[in-house]
Amino acid sequence: MKLLENSFFEALNSALCVEMGDSRIYGRLESYSCKMAGNDKRLFKMLSQEGGGGPNELQALSPPQTMSVSPSRAYSRSTSDEGEGPLCDTCSRKTIFYLIGTLNTSFAPDYDFSDAKSHEFSREPSLQWVTNTIDTQLSMGLGDKYTVLRPQLWATIDKEITLADCDIYSYNPDLTSDPYGEEGCVWSFNFFFYNKKLKRIVFFTCRAVR
Repeated sequence: MKLLENSFFEALNSALCVEMGDSRIYGRLESYSCKMAGNDKRLFKMLSQEGGGGPNELQALSPPQTMSVSPSRAYSRSTSDEGEGPLCDTCSRKTIFYLIGTLNTSFAPDYDFSDAKSHEFSREPSLQWVTNTIDTQLSMGLGDKYTVLRPQLWATIDKEITLADCDIYSYNPDLTSDPYGEEGCVWSFNFFFYNKKLKRIVFFTCRAVR
């Protein structure tokens, strides 16, 4: 995964890292090309060989984080001897690799996500639900500053990734794997806007710490 330079993202990142009362907000937007480098190719080969499946093998994801059940998306059902199991979404092993590669590049060298599993990720049901979730968190964290920042934020993201053409994923690890699992973290989010046509991912990560 290659980090793409974006001066507009850099300006937004400065505005998203502020002290507000007794807490500090750390927000970061990054754009990545899905073109594989040397380390990416080795990781992709390793992940492709796990379980004997190929890169297009479907992986089970956790339920979406922005809502419990989506009326607008038809999820695949896992079945058991008792009949229908819980609703779950899936994506290809290759997509999971792109998400893990993005995390590895973004948090290097402090964290390694190579062992992350598909159930630590979710596919979010709609752009509207994701924007509402992000808007709510940042409005609470930044107050009136976010009212001013919001139009520029979403316009800049849309220009970079074309939001209407994206699948949106989130990363929701357990506490031992969470890079934001430090004491004092009030809330956090990690969203991936993946445009398959552009072969590009915009990663939006943010946390509030007291």
